[in-house]
Amino acid sequence: MPLTRHALLLSALLALHAGSALALEKPATHPIVTITGQITEKNSGADAQFDSAMLDKLPQVKMTVATPWYKQEQTFEGPLFRDVLKAAGSKGSKLYVVALNDYAAEIPLADLEKYDVILARKINGKVLTVRDKGPLFVMYPFDKKPELRTKEIYSRCVWQVNRIRVE
Repeated sequence: MPLTRHALLLSALLALHAGSALALEKPATHPIVTITGQITEKNSGADAQFDSAMLDKLPQVKMTVATPWYKQEQTFEGPLFRDVLKAAGSKGSKLYVVALNDYAAEIPLADLEKYDVILARKINGKVLTVRDKGPLFVMYPFDKKPELRTKEIYSRCVWQVNRIRVE
């Protein structure tokens, strides 16, 4: 009987330790995006903050697309938006994505489940700067899904993203 009790205690401690290993780390440098609202993983009070290195640790996706904002096709690269939200423990059904200039767009979480939307950090291999629509640019896979080429979807492609609220 005591052996069983020790085994249960050890199992509980290991499970607790495994959970803490998955906790969201704190940014080592200046955060470039803050996620608020209905999230379970927090590293700055009630928020989840990500710096460049944290976003770069997530699997990266490249997509070459034609958009209304550039004359020629561009290759965008960054993590899937849903992976960033998963890291923050998102529990909502919609997002409000906000830019540095306070432009905001509502994005249904269903979009991120249905399409491989990325939070682009790079364009043509170069890190997006604020001057070039960075630090983050919401990008839909327009070339793979022509039905996305609508004003409504284009309005969801927020650039200079620095805040995301999950509701």
